[in-house]
Amino acid sequence: MAEKRFIVELGTGIDLHGQNATKAACRAVRDAISRSCLCGLLEIVDLRDLNDMRVEVRVAVPDPDQVQPEVVLAEIPFGRKELSVVPGGMRAPGLYQPELGDQCADVLVANAAVTVWVAV
Repeated sequence: MAEKRFIVELGTGIDLHGQNATKAACRAVRDAISRSCLCGLLEIVDLRDLNDMRVEVRVAVPDPDQVQPEVVLAEIPFGRKELSVVPGGMRAPGLYQPELGDQCADVLVANAAVTVWVAV
């Protein structure tokens, strides 16, 4: 059986303080999936087990090597999960508050694209 895309959702995540790429990436993934109800998987595609779908997650952050993949993928509740982390996102000027974990005044922004694939 061939796989086909069922849905693509986009999200943005921000770490205002601490410049934590993993935290921003998790928030971007959570933002993307928070707008999706995949009832069509059960009602139209007749998927019997939600773990049979493949969930492809692509995250863009300024420092990809600082993202902890297993933490980001834990945001996805079902499916066979895949993650790619690429350079992107943004650093924006923010407020330096060392008591909040800041190393600098940057606000770290991550973008995510979450694609669900199903065999048809």
